[in-house]
Amino acid sequence: MDLSVLRWIILPLNVIFAIIIVFFERKEPTETIAWLVVLFLLPPVGFVLYLLLGQNYTRQRMFVVKEREDRSFLQEIFAEQQRILVGDNYRCTSPEVERFNKTVSLLLQNSQAYLTGGNRVGVFTRGEDKFEALFAAIGEARHHIHMEYFIINNDDLGRAVVHALAEKARQGVEVRLLIDTMGSLRGGGSRAAFRELTDAGGKIGEFFPSIYRVNYRNHRKIAVIDGVAGFIGGFNIGNDYLGDGPLGYWRDTTLQISGPAAWALQLRFVLDWNYTTGEGLRLNPRYFPSPGAPGRTPVQIASSGPDTRWSPIKEGYISLINSARKSVYIQTPYFIPDESVIDALRIAALSGVDVRIMIPCKPDHIFVYWATLSFIGEILEAGGRAYTYDAGFLHAKTIVVDGEAGSVGSANWDVRSFRLNFEANAFFYDAAVGARLAAAFEADLNVSTEITLEGYRARPLGVRMKESISRLFSPLA
Repeated sequence: MDLSVLRWIILPLNVIFAIIIVFFERKEPTETIAWLVVLFLLPPVGFVLYLLLGQNYTRQRMFVVKEREDRSFLQEIFAEQQRILVGDNYRCTSPEVERFNKTVSLLLQNSQAYLTGGNRVGVFTRGEDKFEALFAAIGEARHHIHMEYFIINNDDLGRAVVHALAEKARQGVEVRLLIDTMGSLRGGGSRAAFRELTDAGGKIGEFFPSIYRVNYRNHRKIAVIDGVAGFIGGFNIGNDYLGDGPLGYWRDTTLQISGPAAWALQLRFVLDWNYTTGEGLRLNPRYFPSPGAPGRTPVQIASSGPDTRWSPIKEGYISLINSARKSVYIQTPYFIPDESVIDALRIAALSGVDVRIMIPCKPDHIFVYWATLSFIGEILEAGGRAYTYDAGFLHAKTIVVDGEAGSVGSANWDVRSFRLNFEANAFFYDAAVGARLAAAFEADLNVSTEITLEGYRARPLGVRMKESISRLFSPLA
């Protein structure tokens, strides 16, 4: 087809897309402007990008059923805890819960994330330790294994996990594995890669099977074993996450949780599984056995995605920051926040709170890296501190406030995690867990380089231009 003819076809379509963006989609003003610039300055490119990344208006149709089903499923639990929280006889389960009660109430309201006490929480920052614990938990399973991961690569580690699951399925254990189609296909994880599991009687669910849509992916990383133990964090499954990849050593964070919070992880899995497969798992005691109280850590499991009206995890981050008295430690591979997050961090830093942000020294997405550096500059100007992690690739998604409370999960500090992908985070209120995560952050400082304000201001013109262009289009990243 002649290019001029193609141009006259695409231009009217771009005009239609522009009208949809301005009048029908509820985008942030900066995101709206970025899309209009792309559509009219780069018509062919803008057309393709909008098909892949845009069309947020469709989520209202795609996920409205999921939203209703989730809310109905959780309403009884939500209502009961709300009565407890506002009642005259309410007693906090710990001093940390009492101090961060506003965050607890916020997450209960915007994510129906009910508070659980009596949990034992383990912290893993190395892939070897996390997967050793996961394989051990799989081996001990007696009734069911439920796993939900964004990426399961068809490599040595991925095949070992599939084999371990298949072995348990052959023993009569119920095995359900929920994958994101695009994420797993990227690592070679086609249907054939899971054939051993399905042949053994295990079940596979493919969340949102469209492979050309970059947004609305299931980015969660959850595992639940027998309804009493679970994992949540940033590690996917593949050799990369053991440090055997182009980015070298992989620094991430995952929590292993035993206790009542495993019920919350189970609920999250069941809701996603039911939506994906239509199997209709319910609140069966086999999947929700008495978890006991093996520890003392209060935990909330918060979820966010296109099926939520608010941005629960982002709002939980902001609430924690606003509660800080001494310190805020953040680790993230991508730092592209909106104005509300920037404002919260800037106010904290200007108020004398020790705000520190750690990002990778080597990016896996160069565009995102330059945009991240532009936002880091704002934190430095307010008196915060920033570092690049030099010992490999930093993939952890964590925040620790005053060494007493924080969050670990799958949500990055960017627009995709805040609004466009399905995410899950554990919010904890326990100085013991907070101290472990703060210590891990401080240990990482030994292999990090500080980004000073003087050095940032002295960066070359070429770097400034890259940052400016990347930041302009960062709402689309």
